[in-house]
Amino acid sequence: MFRRRLRVFYPLRSGAIVLRTANNWQRDLEPVAVAPEAGCYDFDVTGAHSSLELKPCIRDGGRLLWSEGPNKLVILSTSQPRDIYPYFNRAGRSRITPRRSFYAQTLGRNLETRIYLPPGYDENTLKRFPVIYMHDGRNLFFPEEAYLGREWQIDETLDRLDTMNIIDQVIVVGLHTTSRMQDYTQPGYEPFGRALVEEIKPVIDSEFRTLSEARWTAVLGSSLGGVASFYLAWQWPHVFGNAACLSSSFGFRDDLIHRVRSESLSTHESQRFYLDSGWPRDNFQATLGMAHALKEAGFEFGRQFLHFAFPLAQHHEAAWAARSHLPIQLFSGKLAIREP
Repeated sequence: MFRRRLRVFYPLRSGAIVLRTANNWQRDLEPVAVAPEAGCYDFDVTGAHSSLELKPCIRDGGRLLWSEGPNKLVILSTSQPRDIYPYFNRAGRSRITPRRSFYAQTLGRNLETRIYLPPGYDENTLKRFPVIYMHDGRNLFFPEEAYLGREWQIDETLDRLDTMNIIDQVIVVGLHTTSRMQDYTQPGYEPFGRALVEEIKPVIDSEFRTLSEARWTAVLGSSLGGVASFYLAWQWPHVFGNAACLSSSFGFRDDLIHRVRSESLSTHESQRFYLDSGWPRDNFQATLGMAHALKEAGFEFGRQFLHFAFPLAQHHEAAWAARSHLPIQLFSGKLAIREP
């Protein structure tokens, strides 16, 4: 028999939180401990198998309200408590905010954003979220905005991974610049980075329920956006604990491989880097060179960085969309979560 402690968090106004499980979908499982002031309800869940599907519910007199979204899949063969943040409003799907311009004083011009908010964000206000900052923001969500009509389908990918119960929900901040070549290469990525770190990120952290520490903050991009992602994480390791660099043109207008080989790693030991490319082109050699530089500098493959090469993968948004789930799982996967 397997057993695990679950903690359900929800700002309940009336009734009681109970669970319905695959052990018996017709029977309420009552909490073993309740902390109403924290909106926390503890359950001890048991099962004959190592995994169990369940649903948080609200029991209000004779009325039972099931939470929305897919069944929660809980692995019972681990002793670590699992936190669950349900939502009950059928309208609580993920959403993407309207475009918003931030005036960056560091740059003397506007930077534009769209923000992905996960399912239940507006209802369950007890949940705080990791954040992924993504470059080339107009290519992320809508084909009518994307280059050549090819979008990354990031919202669909995140919703699917959430349905699979494989990731912790995240907020995505899509960053768009009208000066891509300047902002994503040396020396322009230095003022662009300062604008993000000193001006935009503080606003995001103040207006949204983010987990603002570096271990919960990632930056992700492709091609020159991958170069900018690596630079941001390397330059500000106390801000960005994770960086994903897809098909990155390292060495084109940057000195990042040299910096990896020559600078101290003491401030980078807790960071994680994801590198990939297609083959035979798609910046294959440049990405492989960065992977070797990280390894030779002392980064541990499989723990501090990953590198993949995808045979015949090409250099466009559809290819990056098809493998964007990999860095997302590395940074926000349930098995990869860095506990507070």
